[in-house]
Amino acid sequence: MLYYLKYITTICAIFSALTLHAQSLNSYETSARFTVRGVVIEEDTRTPISNVNVEVNGGAYTTTDHFGEFRIDVKKGDELTIKHKDFETIYYTIKSNERIIVKVESSLTNSYSTKRYRENLSPRFNDFIDSAEVYLKKDAKKSIQFITEAIELGTTKKENAEAYEVLGDINMHWKQSDLAVSNYRISLQSLRRNVVSLKLAEAYKTNGNYQESIAEYKAIPKRELSNYQLVRLYEGLGDVYINIKEFDTSISAYKTGLRIANKHLITPKVTDLNSKIAQALSAKGEVNKAEAYFDTSLRQANTQNKKRALEEKLKVADFKSEVNSFSDEIELRKQALKDIEDIETDSVLDNESALTPQKQKYKIGRAYAQQNNIGSAIEYLEESIEEAETKEDLIVKKDATRKLSELYETEGNFDKALSAYQEYVDVVDKLYVKKEQQIAQAARFSKDLVAKQNRITSLESDRALSESKYALGIEQTKRQSVIIYALIGGLFLLLLVAFLMYKYIRQQRLANNLLALKSLRSQMNPHFIFNALNSVNSFIALNDERTANKYLTDFSKLMRAVLENSEEDFIPLEKEIELLQLYTQLEHFRFKDKFEYSVTVDETITVSDFMIPPMLLQPYIENAVWHGLRYKKEKGVLSISISKISDNEIQIVVADNGIGRARSQALKTKNQKKQNSKGMGNIKKRVAILNDMYKDKVDVAVSDYQYDEDTGTKVTVTLKKD
Repeated sequence: MLYYLKYITTICAIFSALTLHAQSLNSYETSARFTVRGVVIEEDTRTPISNVNVEVNGGAYTTTDHFGEFRIDVKKGDELTIKHKDFETIYYTIKSNERIIVKVESSLTNSYSTKRYRENLSPRFNDFIDSAEVYLKKDAKKSIQFITEAIELGTTKKENAEAYEVLGDINMHWKQSDLAVSNYRISLQSLRRNVVSLKLAEAYKTNGNYQESIAEYKAIPKRELSNYQLVRLYEGLGDVYINIKEFDTSISAYKTGLRIANKHLITPKVTDLNSKIAQALSAKGEVNKAEAYFDTSLRQANTQNKKRALEEKLKVADFKSEVNSFSDEIELRKQALKDIEDIETDSVLDNESALTPQKQKYKIGRAYAQQNNIGSAIEYLEESIEEAETKEDLIVKKDATRKLSELYETEGNFDKALSAYQEYVDVVDKLYVKKEQQIAQAARFSKDLVAKQNRITSLESDRALSESKYALGIEQTKRQSVIIYALIGGLFLLLLVAFLMYKYIRQQRLANNLLALKSLRSQMNPHFIFNALNSVNSFIALNDERTANKYLTDFSKLMRAVLENSEEDFIPLEKEIELLQLYTQLEHFRFKDKFEYSVTVDETITVSDFMIPPMLLQPYIENAVWHGLRYKKEKGVLSISISKISDNEIQIVVADNGIGRARSQALKTKNQKKQNSKGMGNIKKRVAILNDMYKDKVDVAVSDYQYDEDTGTKVTVTLKKD
């Protein structure tokens, strides 16, 4: 949202036909409620301002929508209060149903939003809509013509929705509820608005589609309605249920609306709903309850303008007539005649109105006749006939002359009865001719309206066709996009499957390697244990029990450490050195006269940084002792040295000056050759598997140690840091 600096505001009303509106203003009734439209925009860029609070002093409330627009039910003389956190509160007095624009000055400009709004804002479109509303109650043809122009100019769904809403209003006013239903539905298809949904439900009711009306009313989200709209909803539901004779449900709906109207001080609706509850109770046969509600509605109406009070007074008079309370009826209608005189000084009542004096005098005469007060009845009927003749109200004149003829006959004055009856026949003939003319005019009028409606329908069909073509193009583009995305998705899926298969194969390979390592370690441990136990056995054979016990104690320590590490792929180098020292010590204990040994570790090496496969060096030391040094004539030497190659690499050398690999091989029996080959093969397999799993971490090289008679053997193990 734009930031609004100073509270500089101007309110201006735009109207396309000011002179026409001025003419209509003379006949405008101050008591009538109507819907006023408005918009709140930035003055320079015309950018709409949403969420502006708009309130009427009578209690109605709404806010501006995304387009900065609002609608609110008002009457002439109401004061609008327009509030927002970014500008000063504005007060505006309603003078007519003209469109209101509130302009606010801003120091910042958003070029994108400005351009977009200017494209969407159509002053000419609004002019045609306003003109259509001006002529709505005067000239249906001209009003529909303006709507046609507006539809042709409309470029957005919002404008299309507004045009068809006004077209539906025209249809409703001219009692074409079937067309109103169609146009309100088109409006809602373009843009869903609760105010139009309420109008559609009303149109359904007027057209006799009662179930559709109930469904539409119930489908409207009540939380989104203003208090006034919520009252209208329950009032509309009550009206529908009255029409289908469900009086209890109708009364319940009216009472719900009445509670809301009382709570929020919506005075006109308090009067209306009390009156409608009374009518429903009367139709149900609960006369006493109905009378109480009529009394309340009459008191409420008297606090409002004269016309509203008069309308309610006449409703009560009709009720009194229905319950045969003719004295009360006569009194109320005589009071109404005085009120009608006051109203007629300000406005003209057409013959269709229920408030005309000729109708009230006719009903007073009829009430007197019900009381057998023939003299008073004749007096009011004659006045009614005279008034009707002056105002050319043939319907009232027809009814009054017929009733007058009946009263003269009852009185025995047959000459006057005959004269009145003949006049009645003449009025009927005139009325018949007039009705024929009205029917012909109505047919022509209906034909013209249908033609204009057909043109609008044609425009909508063209628009729908264009939108269909556009939608088809969009659909084709979507299909192509779907195909492309499907191919990309398929490729991605293949890559994912390939990756998962590769990962699975690696996991399987790793599992196989781990299983192989475990198998190789399990093969090496029995071999090592077997050799060690042979040593213990030899001590026992020599009856050297003490030496055997000491050897067995050291051997148990070694075995415990070996078994603890048997499940590991790598152990710390310092632990492997401890195991080697313990194992070499055991072998030296057995073959003291055959060799001496030394274990040397470079002081610059951080031993804890390196890891080594367990039992990797032990078989090479075992080979050096058992197959090299053991067969040497003089005492030999076994050296184990650990030196530094680089910060990440060290070298472990196991060297002996024994008889060498060639002579050792020659001295072996067939079984020894087989066992040695198998042991060395296991070590090679272990190294190969570990290097495959850990990227060449270990390297083992076996060579001759020297060139003397006893060449000896040198095993070089290169170990890399993790």
